Amino acid sequence: MNMDDRIGSNDALLVIDVQNDFCPGGALPIDAGDAILPRVNALIDEATRSNALVVASRDWHPPGHVSFIEQGGPWPRHCVQNESGAAFHRDLKLPSSALIVTKGDRPDFDQYSALDRTGLADELKRRKAQRVWICGLALDVCVKATALDSIAAGFPTLLVTSASAPVSPEGGAAALDELARAGVQFVA
Repeated sequence: MNMDDRIGSNDALLVIDVQNDFCPGGALPIDAGDAILPRVNALIDEATRSNALVVASRDWHPPGHVSFIEQGGPWPRHCVQNESGAAFHRDLKLPSSALIVTKGDRPDFDQYSALDRTGLADELKRRKAQRVWICGLALDVCVKATALDSIAAGFPTLLVTSASAPVSPEGGAAALDELARAGVQFVA
């Protein structure tokens, strides 16, 4: 592994939506969504040791959010503010210095990307982030949207495939193809 394959002090690690509702037993579970946790935690440890910025995004929906099926949206009720399903998975080892980015917290507007109107892209530029590393849930939804927005914001973007899981294998394969065409690099 060369130095470019390691998280450096000028990098940012974005951990996307590793929340209870997206793990087995949750309202919108990803098969083996919790199986990525050892690799995610290893990345967090590497980023912390390198003094890189660690960011954790979370869905933080109000009751009656526009994305919920009962409101005409595509998803079952999930990640409702202050409910256990919205909490980060208990085995996720975030440092106290992690920047928490909240998305989907308006009742009438949905956000898949951690960079969609959250101020995160500006914060990464303010901190002079040289590269953005991305992992989490779900590869074919919020991880994909975040990676595409990261590329659009001008950041060299690396997706850690072993620390991400898709809603479906087909969706995951399609997401990887789209991300590769957009210029996202993959790290195992």
